[in-house]
Amino acid sequence: MRAVVYKGPFEVAIEQVEDPRIQHPNDVIVRVTSTAICGSDLHMYEGRTAAEPGIVFGHENLGVVEETGEGVTTLSKGDRVVMPFNVACGFCKNCVSGFTGFCLTVNPGFAGGAYGYVAMGPYTGGQAEYVRVPYADFNCLKLPEGTEKETDFVLLADIFPTGYHGNELADVRPGESVAVYGGGPVGLMAAYSAILRGASKVFVVDRVAERLQKAREIGATPIDFTQGNPAEQIKEQTDGQGTDKGIDAVGYQAQAQGEDREEPAIVLNSLVETVRPTGALGVPGLYVPRDPGGPDESAKQGMLMVSIGRLFEKGLRMGTGQCNVKRYNRHLRDLIIEDRAKPSFVVSHELPLDQAPGAYEKFDKRVEGYTKVVLHPQAA
Repeated sequence: MRAVVYKGPFEVAIEQVEDPRIQHPNDVIVRVTSTAICGSDLHMYEGRTAAEPGIVFGHENLGVVEETGEGVTTLSKGDRVVMPFNVACGFCKNCVSGFTGFCLTVNPGFAGGAYGYVAMGPYTGGQAEYVRVPYADFNCLKLPEGTEKETDFVLLADIFPTGYHGNELADVRPGESVAVYGGGPVGLMAAYSAILRGASKVFVVDRVAERLQKAREIGATPIDFTQGNPAEQIKEQTDGQGTDKGIDAVGYQAQAQGEDREEPAIVLNSLVETVRPTGALGVPGLYVPRDPGGPDESAKQGMLMVSIGRLFEKGLRMGTGQCNVKRYNRHLRDLIIEDRAKPSFVVSHELPLDQAPGAYEKFDKRVEGYTKVVLHPQAA
């Protein structure tokens, strides 16, 4: 089958790879109809991880069941399904507790597994014509038949639940104000989720014009951090108090204000200043224990200069960690079905699989309006 294969820093290619096969009675093989390029894929694409050439990318996958293992009980050939980016068993201590992003079964020696991602287990990615889904009864979420709302539903694999997860980590409640740092796909989903949850005012901090415009279109207030300290800009619009809650949707590749360089802790420290005393921070943005491309030796070891003193002084709470997609994807799916949510507003491009190399380059450079790319492997 054709698949997106990592070749080295800033290079992917469409290559023929081995077809997936049933390896366990609870496996299914899914014919992929939609698969998205994620900002997390860019970390590998840029050579900022330990990913080796040859890995097939793709953890945001939707498609139709083609083959089922003999132990599968709830799925049949022809079912349309979307899979969480987390591969999870459904029965370990963490999965039973709802922490499916930290499954103790699927990736021995590490809490958590995912498709097509370095160090997250032996699960081939879905930026391909087919993908194997283990523990399929647990991991597959059924969707309505047909092709309606395809681009909405594929976002249930990761960014819509992850944006919602940022709100859960920050305990965003109706009537509260929220500052979201990062206007990429996850940041926009976090802002959108805050609005769905009844937030009274939502700010989105970024510097990319297309992202700030998207924020404005969904009813959020855009904050361009190139125009001044974002915490101060937000305080000016909140009677000097700051927001009730804050969400970091950027992670370790944050950009320094007014300079073309990375400052990995700047978003965390900006949120500490943005959020009012006794507020809370949600951090779904990715931070890593090792970053070979870090701007200094501490950053390369995952050690950042975070203003813990101010965090403590202000009595702030902070929740972190990747999204447990299974906690949210069913009710977010139902919001989409009932036209209460339409997350596909964030998608800028839908392309056939063969155009993935160019899409990676443009998405990485944030050019030509590339905010979120969905690939369709079955398209001509």
